[in-house]
Amino acid sequence: MDTPNSAAPGRGYLIALTSTFLWATTTIFIGYLTRQLHTPPLVLAFWRNFFVVAALWMALTMIARPQLRMKQQHVLLCATHGLTLAALNALWMTSVALNGAAVAAVLIHSSPAFTALAGWRWWGERLGALKIGAVLLSIAGCALASGAYSPAAWQVNPLGILGGLATGALFAIYGILGKVSSDKGINPWTSTLYTFAFATVFLLLAQRADTLFWLSRPLTAGPAGWREAGLGWGLTALLAVGPTLGGYGLYTVGLAYLPTTTANLIATLEPAIAAVLAFFFLGERLTFPQILGGGLILTGVLLLRLSDRSIKAPRPQSP
Repeated sequence: MDTPNSAAPGRGYLIALTSTFLWATTTIFIGYLTRQLHTPPLVLAFWRNFFVVAALWMALTMIARPQLRMKQQHVLLCATHGLTLAALNALWMTSVALNGAAVAAVLIHSSPAFTALAGWRWWGERLGALKIGAVLLSIAGCALASGAYSPAAWQVNPLGILGGLATGALFAIYGILGKVSSDKGINPWTSTLYTFAFATVFLLLAQRADTLFWLSRPLTAGPAGWREAGLGWGLTALLAVGPTLGGYGLYTVGLAYLPTTTANLIATLEPAIAAVLAFFFLGERLTFPQILGGGLILTGVLLLRLSDRSIKAPRPQSP
């Protein structure tokens, strides 16, 4: 699990950084859709996944039809991957509601620690000093970049904290299953298509009534309601084919080049990137703790890169 499948890890770092940047833009879309257009979070998760499946299916049909085929022996793996994604979507929304965005962001980015511990416990991965230091720096950086260093942000109920930690564990499991898919030779875009397809079905089954109500809402609204609904559908589709499909798809591609712990640690750059985007697009000023947090996260990524190189460096032969 800790050995990249390619001799070009630099490409994996670039792919993983691109996916993280795309993920960071989702907060702008989700914030507007849930707060301004009053879209229920779980309903938004369902339609976002639905548009991802539709867009990716059409793209593969036009340019890579063979990638639509899924071998029978891989169906259970993709179904498990999809169930994990659906649970992650649901618990992430719940964590934000119970803990607030700052604490929820920190808790979900505990995933590198869960991944490293799982690799050490079940796959015999080595936890060197550099990797442990990188994980600790990333968690501290997330706390600073998201604002969770404030004691007031942590005044939440225990169930909220447990739910937030569960998002970190689920994201780690999502990454591990993606790595398993890559090791089995499943095309990353095929894996993404069927993972999101299964997640869409699971989310629909979980809250069927709310989903259908939101779909029929424009039928009972006036012209203003139609305009709002059109804007909502457009932004949801854009969220799906841009940050979501690009982020998750490229993340899965990156797992062919990087170990899961590395990919998850790079993903912890998301809060820092989101803060920069908010500065440019929303006029929010970066505070010193946010800048410091981003620096700690970057340092953690660099330490992990050094750890990867030290593992692969040839040992000198004994005379």
